[in-house]
Amino acid sequence: MKERLWLEWRATRQLLRSAGLALASLLFLPVAVFTAVATLLVIGAGVLPEMVLLLRTTAGLKRREVENWTGEPVPEAYVPIVGGLSVRVRTAIADPGTYRDLRWLAAHFLYGWLLAYAALIVWILGLMVDGIWCGVLGHRAVLLPVIGRLAALDADWSRSLLEPSPDARRSAELAERVEELTATRAGAVAAHGAELRRIERDLHDGTQARLVALSMRVGLARRAYDNNPDAARKLLDDAQDQVQEALTELRHVVRGIHPPILTDRGLTGAVRALAAGSALEVEVAEEGLENGSRPPAAVEAAAYFAVAEALTNAAKHSGSQRARVELSRAPRALKILVRDEGHGGADEAGGSGLLGMRRRIAALDGIVQVSSPVGGPTVIEVELPCVW
Repeated sequence: MKERLWLEWRATRQLLRSAGLALASLLFLPVAVFTAVATLLVIGAGVLPEMVLLLRTTAGLKRREVENWTGEPVPEAYVPIVGGLSVRVRTAIADPGTYRDLRWLAAHFLYGWLLAYAALIVWILGLMVDGIWCGVLGHRAVLLPVIGRLAALDADWSRSLLEPSPDARRSAELAERVEELTATRAGAVAAHGAELRRIERDLHDGTQARLVALSMRVGLARRAYDNNPDAARKLLDDAQDQVQEALTELRHVVRGIHPPILTDRGLTGAVRALAAGSALEVEVAEEGLENGSRPPAAVEAAAYFAVAEALTNAAKHSGSQRARVELSRAPRALKILVRDEGHGGADEAGGSGLLGMRRRIAALDGIVQVSSPVGGPTVIEVELPCVW
């Protein structure tokens, strides 16, 4: 009996919470009407998107309540409200989810209170009738389980009102994907701009300066050749050294664009070369790459630079002596895992290069996941979609 009473009390609490949310609906509806009228008069346009976001939050609370009661989540589908004010207002008005939530809000105000009052009446009648029947017949009646059915009814009605249609869900997913691609494109453009500035800086500050100095030395050697051949020979020797240094810097710039080692050895060989040149003891494991077809060049380059950045960060910041790199081939993706046993605490905003890595990977519609709790380990997982 105690267990049954506990179940009915749990159902009652669910209905009381629903009634409380219905009270919030009573306060929200006049604000919604006022904002709608003010928007038509232009003076309330700035408030409308925020009101819709608040409406979504309120509906989200009810979705969680229904999920907690039934054990099944209630899906949601909203068009992201982003951009300038005019775009945000148009999105808030055009999104079918706004009207779906408003319809639920109005209906919930009615049935939320109705079901809560019904539960209280059932409690009173149930306790009274149970007391009478227990005294006369020696057992209790079964009125209280009706409360559980009332809570289930509240959940069913809310689910039917809040659950988006398949078309609305597809539209919201498409809008979310467009927003994601917009952000990805912006990140890719920023990463590309940063890369061009780096290449320009390397050429200007390094190679170009050495070529200017080389030109001056050759000019001095030509002037000194007739009168002082030894000095001219010394200048030409210095010029040759500068040519070698300029070529070395040019190779460094080229490696920053597309490492030649990728073309020569493939991704696995290039990563093994990175491991051999790392300050850490790096173990490289691969699965399904060496004997299969190679991924596209852009995917290989992104993967190579991701591993290089991860190993560089581990050597500089982790405090670890060892790292492990895993390369694996999935049906439609290339997967990379870099793990070090350092002290963790990697921060994307701390200038560690993780943000640039994420942008480079996102430009190819890839995913980067970083796990770096304080105390370690740090694990960086990269997944790049590709067709083998």
